[in-house]
Parts: sequence; structure tokens; C-alpha cells
Amino acid sequence: MEYAYVNARIRAMKSRLLDPSLLEQLINKPDIDSLITELEKTAYREELEKAGVLYSGINRIEVAIRKDLVKRFRSILTLIKGGDTEAFLAIILSRWDVQNIKTILRGKKIQENPSEILECMIPAGELDEAALTELVKQPDVKAVIDLLATWGMVYARPLILNFKEFTDTGDMLVLEYALDTFYYEDAISKVKTSESDDARVLKNILITEIDINNIKTVLRAIRDRIDPDEVKRYFVKGSPEFDANKLLTMMKTGTIEGALKYLEQTPYQFITKIPPEYIAAEKISAFEKELERYLVKKAISQFLGDPLSIAIPIAYIWAKYTEVTNIRVIARCKVTEVPEKDLREALISV
Repeated sequence: MEYAYVNARIRAMKSRLLDPSLLEQLINKPDIDSLITELEKTAYREELEKAGVLYSGINRIEVAIRKDLVKRFRSILTLIKGGDTEAFLAIILSRWDVQNIKTILRGKKIQENPSEILECMIPAGELDEAALTELVKQPDVKAVIDLLATWGMVYARPLILNFKEFTDTGDMLVLEYALDTFYYEDAISKVKTSESDDARVLKNILITEIDINNIKTVLRAIRDRIDPDEVKRYFVKGSPEFDANKLLTMMKTGTIEGALKYLEQTPYQFITKIPPEYIAAEKISAFEKELERYLVKKAISQFLGDPLSIAIPIAYIWAKYTEVTNIRVIARCKVTEVPEKDLREALISV
């Protein structure tokens, strides 16, 4: 892999990301029209012009930023071909396959309008726009799973194995956790077989993501008063510091405050500093947001990693996704007239 060339190209792409001062200008725009005008001065201009033919307002922004993100990710795929590096990049991008499938399944369960579901898709992984459109057309959850199986998609397997429990309980979390568990276990098994620097970098990010998801599961279970024995099946094997027994110990404290005390001597001690009123109210979203920010910062910090490794592509993918997420948050807050304080709290700071 000619990393010097690839990463030079990706660093050029990085230079087109919005800097903090421009993001601040977007936050200060009074409405959607002025937000679009400002975005037209950026690298999003081309996609905004294309989207403007069929869409207006926030829909124009949503379509444009989604198309731009997919275009950038696809361009990285064209740069990285062959060997472990391409396989590792596919692992990173597959997380959007998982997210898209979960979104479609949720939409089908509540009988959401297909066009509404399709607008939430980010076709950055193996499932391209045509495939996602076909999945969204399916009449129900079972039909979506059956089509994935017909296509030979690996994600059909965990869904089929857990479908009966889903039909018995009606609990979509059964399928969502099955997908997450399969994705992470499959990804870790692939990087474990390699001792390269690329594998080490990717494994570190994956393990962090697993640990954070496990911590989120513990906090939600405490809030919802779920029996620990029911929850432990949803834990994915991450770092030894957060194995199943230790996660259960956190749960058995029975309180958010008790679980947080367990985190005081870990890399996640920062969430113990969240204001006491959030702890007392068991406002889990506040903890989840801080954990998400930690993961994003860790991934984007890979820009400072080995320039001759997959660190730079990983950093760019996370940085671009974060930028698109922040633009979407700003746009939606402008439409619903959310106070600036709440808007800023919803952003993923990096």
C-alpha cells in the first residue's frame, strides 16, 4: 500500500473540512435559507446545487451533505485497493450498513413512510443507494431480513437467528443488539489475525467503541431497572477492564451514581464530572453524549498517528461524519427554533 500517496490525498480532503470558525458562523445563522447560503461557500456547494433541483429548505441540506459524505468515503475506497488495508477500511464503513439496517427495521416495525426511512440512509458501506431503496420497499421486518438473506449478506444471519425472539417479544432491541454483536465480533476476529500497525490502530478504536456501548447498556439498564441477568447477554467482549463480570458489578450497584464510581479509575472517569442534577434525574442522554464525544476525539486524533498507516483514513472518516452530523444538528435546530444553548449541547465537539 502506497500510504504516502494515499494519505497525501486524504490530507487534501481534510483541508476542505469546515474549521471551527465556519461552524460557529453556521450556528449563528438565523434561518435555513441563510444557512444554505453560507454552506454554498464551502465544499458542499456542488451537492447543494444538485439537490436544489428537487429539494428546498432542510431537505436540500440533508440530501446534499449525505451525498457529499458518501462521495468522499467512496473516493477513499478507490484509493485503497487490495490486501488487509482494503479489508480494514471495509470494516470501518460497514458500521453504516449496520446502522442503515437497524434504521430500516425500526421503520418497518412502526410502519414508517418508506420515503422518510430512505432519507435517513447513509449508503457508505456495501449497501449502496439502490440496495437500500430495495430494502426500504419491503413490506415488513421479515421481508427485509429475507431479502438480505437472498443477497447473501452476512448480517442476515444474526437477524434470522434472533427473529423468533423478536416476534415473541416485539422488542426491536433483540435484533439491534444481535446486529451490533455480530458486527463487533466479526470485526475483532478479522483484526486479531494480523499483527500489523493497521490492525493495532483499528482494533484500538473498535475496542473503545465496544467498551462505550457496554457502558451505555449498563447505564440504560440501571435507569430502566432491568434485571442484570437479562442484560448480560447484550454485552460484547471488549477490553479486559470491562469484561462481563465487571460490567455486572457496575450494574449491581443499582444506581447511576454507584456505576459512575466504578469508572473513576478508568479512561471514562470524565463522565463522573457530569452535573449532579443529571445523575439524580438519570438523564442517560447526557452521559451518552459525552461518551460519544470521547470516541470521536479519539478517532480524529489519529490524524497525529503514523502517516504510513490506516490512521489517517480512520481519522478522516470520523471527522467527516462528525462534520455532517453537526451540520444536520444545526439545520434541524434552526427549523424547530431550538434555543442556541440546547443546539450547542447537541453538537459533537471535537
